[in-house]
Amino acid sequence: MKPTFAEEKRLRDEGYDLIAGVDEAGRGALMGPVVAAAVILPVSIRARWKAKVRDSKQLRPADREYLYGCINEAAVAVGTGLASPELIDALGIARAARLAMATAVEQLLPQPHYILIDYFRLAEVTLPQKGITNGDGLCFSIACASIIAKVTRDRLVVAMDARYPGYGFARHKGYGTRQHLACLRRNGPCPLHRRSFRPVRELIEGVKVTYPPDPLTVSNTES
Repeated sequence: MKPTFAEEKRLRDEGYDLIAGVDEAGRGALMGPVVAAAVILPVSIRARWKAKVRDSKQLRPADREYLYGCINEAAVAVGTGLASPELIDALGIARAARLAMATAVEQLLPQPHYILIDYFRLAEVTLPQKGITNGDGLCFSIACASIIAKVTRDRLVVAMDARYPGYGFARHKGYGTRQHLACLRRNGPCPLHRRSFRPVRELIEGVKVTYPPDPLTVSNTES
């Protein structure tokens, strides 16, 4: 599936000039933050990389890294927001993800006139908006936001792997792979794990591991 500018074109025909795509990465992971991104693109992009844009999950890591640079260079504005594991555990994943996306939108300068969001609508944002099911596969601006969010989160998780070795974070990026679950059973949860997520929660009662505070865990309000 190739994302298009159909939604953006329709909104511009209605008089909305600055349109932001919004998406998040890390919602289903067992550790680390949810990272959201918001991207405002120019009305016209004439570049070869445009044809390569897809939902970030459909791209190879090298292609995501390449497009990350292209999108940042071409964009009118890019914003990011993070929700820490602690915030996710306190509020639940859905609300924490929405707060991260709201923060990403707040960081945009200039502010958008309209936002297009993958699946969600954001009660935390008063701007005109539309949630699009499978938006990262259908809408070009949302697909670009998904790439920014995914690359930003992957880079954070790779850095976290160096601080907490033994879990393979750099390889599986914190998702519930067989390797990650085996490392969890062997080592117990570290401070980056989401205590409210079932595979982690089930281990907590019988395992107690003490680590120093982690400086790379960034709260949504600090992002």
